[in-house]
Amino acid sequence: MKFAVIGSGTIVEKFISAGRLVKDFELVAVYSRTEERAKEFAAAQSAKYAFSSLDELAACPEVEAVYIASPNYAHCEQSIRMLSAGKHVLCEKPMASNAREVRRMQGCAKEHGVVLLEAMKSVFEPSFDVLRKALPRLGTLRRATLSYCQYSSRYDKFKAGEILNAFNPALSNGALMDIGVYCVHPAALLFGMPKAVHASCVKLSNGVDGSGSALLEYDGMTVEVLYSKIADGALGSEFQGEAGSLVVDHISVPQELTLHLRKQPAEVLPTVHEVQSMRFEIAAFQRITAGEEPCEEHTRASLIAAQIMDEIRLQCGLHFPADVD
Repeated sequence: MKFAVIGSGTIVEKFISAGRLVKDFELVAVYSRTEERAKEFAAAQSAKYAFSSLDELAACPEVEAVYIASPNYAHCEQSIRMLSAGKHVLCEKPMASNAREVRRMQGCAKEHGVVLLEAMKSVFEPSFDVLRKALPRLGTLRRATLSYCQYSSRYDKFKAGEILNAFNPALSNGALMDIGVYCVHPAALLFGMPKAVHASCVKLSNGVDGSGSALLEYDGMTVEVLYSKIADGALGSEFQGEAGSLVVDHISVPQELTLHLRKQPAEVLPTVHEVQSMRFEIAAFQRITAGEEPCEEHTRASLIAAQIMDEIRLQCGLHFPADVD
């Protein structure tokens, strides 16, 4: 599959490196906002085309799929432009600023008969499949605690007065959108839409959320979501059932899964983890676009996750310019 990438940051470099480990992956084009940067990045990545115009990228007949890793606020319009041109789109998490935008994007993909997939890499890793298959062994599920708390390398600059992208609400960013989504999306994928959401957050001086928590209510169980960019968390995540619990070291990058069944010794489940783990989402994306694998489950999870995050932001008083029609 012939890919173009929108963006030229570290995450894009990791995507390209991982893609080159996947059969039939080929990078043919890059896009950046300036022609100079586009040409520089294309040369560094051995890409045939360098674009600084989205219209020219959309019109390129050699590009079959586009990986979008621009700031969150740009995901919707850039995706729609590529989808409308008949390109498949793999869009970085979070898929969009809000659920309204996700619906627009998904509607456009359906209208033009192309695939739109959220690049939530953790749920495409083999270890997540191991996690999923282990859940029935816990019996009736009663609680899940999904936690991702990591002191941001950019927070010190924020405290010094420099507002970088990660702490800029104008770009539809903040703790929930940046890392809280790693907790919300698996909940949406595994359990669907909750009956109710109860949320709170810690706001920083510019109105962005530095950390937060939410309680998602389901029939017979609750899911706790904990996230922070202003403090480290030493505890992992856990799924609790009437027959035992499953402890996950990192919900964003599951590597070690330990099963604790009642009256039985702990069992470390076999997992596979690679440094270039983005290759799993790329391979899944290619299978989906080839019609070898369905996409409906991921489409549904992306919309539910966006709806949950909309409700969390509403209760926390977090607003983005993209929320205005």
